[in-house]
Amino acid sequence: MFDPHILLTGVIIFLARICDVSMGTIRTIVTVQGRTGIAFVLAIFEITIWVTVAGTVINQIADKPLLVIFYAFGYATGNVVGIRVERMLAFGTTILRIITPNAGPAIASHLREKGQPVTVFRGEGKHGPVNELYIACRRRDLKWILPDVQCIDPKLFYVIEQARDMSKIYRPVFSPLGGWRAISNRK
Repeated sequence: MFDPHILLTGVIIFLARICDVSMGTIRTIVTVQGRTGIAFVLAIFEITIWVTVAGTVINQIADKPLLVIFYAFGYATGNVVGIRVERMLAFGTTILRIITPNAGPAIASHLREKGQPVTVFRGEGKHGPVNELYIACRRRDLKWILPDVQCIDPKLFYVIEQARDMSKIYRPVFSPLGGWRAISNRK
């Protein structure tokens, strides 16, 4: 029914497109964040893969139009994979603003005990006085900060903003290990 050579070529094209589009997605995100070195290296690999794959498809499209389908699905899948990989890597820094009517001092104290700097502002909300906690942190630290603060005040309101340039960022003393580091350090 199908030529195994066409299927093998199609699978290779599909996987290669996942790689180069994922790299392109990550490259775009790190470019916006101002990380030009990483973007430069990713661009070299991305375009090398793309030129090879696009050339293969273009040269064989008349005889093997099915390769276009593999190419298109690889592209679409690569976008999703790139976004997921970038979220796992969690490059960059963010501003976390927490607004809470009652638990501001408790949350600030908890985060400071773990070494995370917090600035507290007092303000007026819709229903009365509130505390706004201003936290500049690495994106990967949100994985432990958000669950911790939501345990203290499950009804808090928070906003996460991207911080492109910062004069200084303090890293928390406490930062739970994740991924392979958590597995390799178990005793």
